[in-house]
Amino acid sequence: MSRGSSLNSSRVAASKGVPFSKSPVLAVRLPVWRSRVVLFVLFAAFAALAGRALWLQGLSTQFLQKQGEIRYARTIDLPATRGKITDRDGQVLASSLPVKAIWAIPDDLQNAPKAKLKELARLLEISDAELQKKLDSDRSFVYLKRQVEPEVAEQIAKLGLEGIQTRKEYKRYYPQGEVTTHVVGFTNVEDIGQESMELAQQKNLVGQPGSRRVIKDRLGRIVEDIQSVREPHDGKDLTLSIDSKIQYIAFTQVKDAVEKFHAKAGAAVVLDVHTGEVLALANWPTYNPNDRSKLTGEQLRNRVMTDTFEPGSSLKPFTVGLALDEKRITPHTMFDTGNGSMVIADHVIHDTHPHFVIDVQTIIQKSSNIGTSKIALGMPSQDMWEMFTKVGFGQQPKWGFPGAVAGRVRPYKSWRPVEQANMSFGQGISVSLIQLARAYMIFARDGDIIPLSFQKVHEAPHGTQVISAKTAAQMREMLEMVTQPGGSAVKAQVPGYRVGGKTGTAQKVVNGRYSQSKYIGNFVGMAPMTNPRFIIAVMIDEPGGPVHVGGDVAGPVFSELAANALRAKNITPDSTLTHIIIPDKAAQEKM
Repeated sequence: MSRGSSLNSSRVAASKGVPFSKSPVLAVRLPVWRSRVVLFVLFAAFAALAGRALWLQGLSTQFLQKQGEIRYARTIDLPATRGKITDRDGQVLASSLPVKAIWAIPDDLQNAPKAKLKELARLLEISDAELQKKLDSDRSFVYLKRQVEPEVAEQIAKLGLEGIQTRKEYKRYYPQGEVTTHVVGFTNVEDIGQESMELAQQKNLVGQPGSRRVIKDRLGRIVEDIQSVREPHDGKDLTLSIDSKIQYIAFTQVKDAVEKFHAKAGAAVVLDVHTGEVLALANWPTYNPNDRSKLTGEQLRNRVMTDTFEPGSSLKPFTVGLALDEKRITPHTMFDTGNGSMVIADHVIHDTHPHFVIDVQTIIQKSSNIGTSKIALGMPSQDMWEMFTKVGFGQQPKWGFPGAVAGRVRPYKSWRPVEQANMSFGQGISVSLIQLARAYMIFARDGDIIPLSFQKVHEAPHGTQVISAKTAAQMREMLEMVTQPGGSAVKAQVPGYRVGGKTGTAQKVVNGRYSQSKYIGNFVGMAPMTNPRFIIAVMIDEPGGPVHVGGDVAGPVFSELAANALRAKNITPDSTLTHIIIPDKAAQEKM
């Protein structure tokens, strides 16, 4: 058959409905197992998908919901406002102001415009390099700056930079600045107290922060509140015993004295005799707690509380008071002080001037080392040690003020006669200024001593009797003589008021030896003597020049401070003295 006829036959067959598969050329010969394998694979895939769906929709619901929530829900801290600190009359000494913390997600700022980053650095007051260093961090979160003023934070927000976020926080502000800083203290960037009452009362002031759950969008904006997890509880306000008026007077007087006498430092403390409240505590040098960028250790030191020194002659009243109380002497008992020097076991004790035979009250008025030594050596050393201990010397203070020191009083069993004599006039023993001021309460009150308080007191505390009321009255008479003509502290007089106290001038110990050029001058006094209300202690450290004794450098500070404090509290005058009477210099006998 020809080729043409074959094609014609095929066409005829196709036209009659014969399938192409009948054609030997188009026939498909596949193994039977292949289709079954495909069917099994498809079935297994559907079964796996069904199992996975069951696992996700039924068994893993909580886990998946939690993971999803992590991506859009956030827990936001709600900071509590730190409690205010006020003085006794309600004047604010420390308060918290709202500010912003600026933080960033570094990955979101990789492609940020350089011009905007430069502007961001300017607003944050940091260099471009410092900003870039922060943004180069491999952390997912980094603070750019804390405690940014709200106005600056608003300008940063207007830059429209993705990845820049803000968080509300608080910054502590101190209205009276350097005047009250050694009483109030300060907090760090985390709002944690670092010094003084901010540190001592941290638990009460800080409060309890709260939190809430919110939904944020991709840009970090809050789009919905979910729930409040915990409400914030603000800290408790704190009312101090400090009187702002007296505090300012104390501060300015100490500062002026340090500058006038070219001294290294100065300090003063004012106590309320009736309640034990600390009405003022001032130091110079000091610092501004609102700007601590240039803070030094010297400025930070609270010399009233943390510095100890040998008090010198301001310790003599305790030796004399003990002997009076034990009836070993009377105010008029006579002692021969000789020509101004006395030898005890190869050690020489000097008076600044020869006083010859004088009575006890003149020993205090003239500040005789020899007279005081003879009184001390007539008593057991144990009695003196117990006296010092009862008034708080060498004992760790329990006033709730951080950094308060105990001072040093050596055990009486180790005292040699010369050491007992030295301690009687304030050498070989160390105290802080506030310890010394508190100890004088036994003279200002009726022989008892009460605790000190840096918080306002509403009820007068109970005292511990140290000496008799009669002895206390006798000592007040002697202390008043110290400020009258012939005494060692005539510059401590206060026009219109009777005052009394005792000077102290101590050589500083340098490299284990008493320096011949470095002194600490102090004065501790009370006013008014009719019914003492204030105890004021002043210390001037290393006054320069020829004037260095306590009566000359610390006495005038007491006078100005007492005068202003008495007037500020409207204390009735009890003296006809109209001006300070200072005898001729040649007639004065100073310690």
